[in-house]
Amino acid sequence: MTAHKANKCTKCIYILLIIAITGSGTVNGIEPISAITGTAIVTGIFGASNFFYCKFAECCDERSVPGDIEKLKQSLSRTLYGQHIVQQYVVSALSGHLQSTNPSRKPLVMSFHGTPGTGKSFVADKIAEALYLEGTKSKYVHKFLGRADFAHPGRLNEYKERINNEVRQSIKQCPRSLFIFDEVDKMPIGVFDTLTSFIDYAANKGDADYTKAIFIFLSNTAGIEISDHLVRLMKSGKRREDTKLSDFEKMLELSAYNMEGGLKKTNMIEAHVIDHYVPFLALEKAHIIQCVEAEFQRHRYKPTLKDIQLVVNNAVTYDPKHSMFVTSGCKTIEKKVAIVVYDNRT
Repeated sequence: MTAHKANKCTKCIYILLIIAITGSGTVNGIEPISAITGTAIVTGIFGASNFFYCKFAECCDERSVPGDIEKLKQSLSRTLYGQHIVQQYVVSALSGHLQSTNPSRKPLVMSFHGTPGTGKSFVADKIAEALYLEGTKSKYVHKFLGRADFAHPGRLNEYKERINNEVRQSIKQCPRSLFIFDEVDKMPIGVFDTLTSFIDYAANKGDADYTKAIFIFLSNTAGIEISDHLVRLMKSGKRREDTKLSDFEKMLELSAYNMEGGLKKTNMIEAHVIDHYVPFLALEKAHIIQCVEAEFQRHRYKPTLKDIQLVVNNAVTYDPKHSMFVTSGCKTIEKKVAIVVYDNRT
């Protein structure tokens, strides 16, 4: 559209606005019309403008926020290894929350726990990619990092006010907002105390509808406790794949409340507003091999058994306490695979 045409359109809108407001008089030769008719015309113009704008730009509507649970389910089944509890319960929790026939009375709040490299951030990103057309780049997805955003305990009140304001403004803009708080164990105690009023059952405030939002907390807290408990369950005769969310939830709630970090002694836990405490189990060698194979596939490179073994040998160190769990999970795999691919292609 040329600048001349754009100015002409803008002028037309101004004329219609004046007509709608005054309901009388002649504007630039246009005969007067009723205020009701003028308002209807202006509403129609802006409605059509918004319709076409949202065809191409991100809006808080079904096109930009599709909430594609099936996409999430398929993505996790293809790319997440060793986390059967996550696949079973996270997908179900999100599906239930987004179900239009059973509207939620509060935001969905999940707390992910596990050692580094077990997939907490990975799953949070997959959720964003499935629920929003723009994925993690969506303006309705808000991610906070403990060490980067909340590094100084002396600024606790500032951080609490920041979270309060950002959550409030974001949900006003789009009730279907997603908030991801990563590295919660690196955040100062009490930083989330202002959130409780937003995520409790009284979350449908006068200024905005908070009940449609999703909050996810990611923490390394209780990673060791998860491994210890998993070993106890396996020694008692339970297969890893048969463990359930209920085997870990109470332990995780107590650990989150008592261990250092942003959730310690928080009134969110006291008020029972966190809906699900999700364990990310420590990975074993077989899961690491799956990660390695997937990373080679991402590079469109067909590895030999020697290539896979080379990466595994260089990337894997085992938890000395239990000897069966890999200490860094799949976190160091990407760069190790990149080296092998580069060496074999040059």
